[in-house]
Amino acid sequence: QLQLVESGGGSVQAGGSLRLSCVYSGDTHARNFVGWFRQAPGKEREGVAAIQTEVGWTGYAGSVGGRFFVSQDKSKNTVYLHMSSLKPEDTAMYYCAAGRVSSYYDARTNPRVYDYWGQGTQVTVSS
Repeated sequence: QLQLVESGGGSVQAGGSLRLSCVYSGDTHARNFVGWFRQAPGKEREGVAAIQTEVGWTGYAGSVGGRFFVSQDKSKNTVYLHMSSLKPEDTAMYYCAAGRVSSYYDARTNPRVYDYWGQGTQVTVSS
């Protein structure tokens, strides 16, 4: 079992930056990937980024590449999503997820491969 808690969301103007945190606790062997997903009202949950926590590989959606990056601090059991040059279309509830995933592509894109989810943190970007 893993527990995930996100924080760091808020309201910013376009062009601004935020850093989201995902603190995990419990059986860390239950995961080899942490993914970040977002969901805007009326839209499907969308994969944003993922990190393979054992080797540090990261992957990003095309819509956020070059603006977002993922890092981890294993000593703090925390994965971060650093977001810059934010756009109004980045407005959504952001979730982190964790699990043991075999496909790098699925880890970055498919919410169904994850077993554990945080409660979400809202990001609102105004123009």
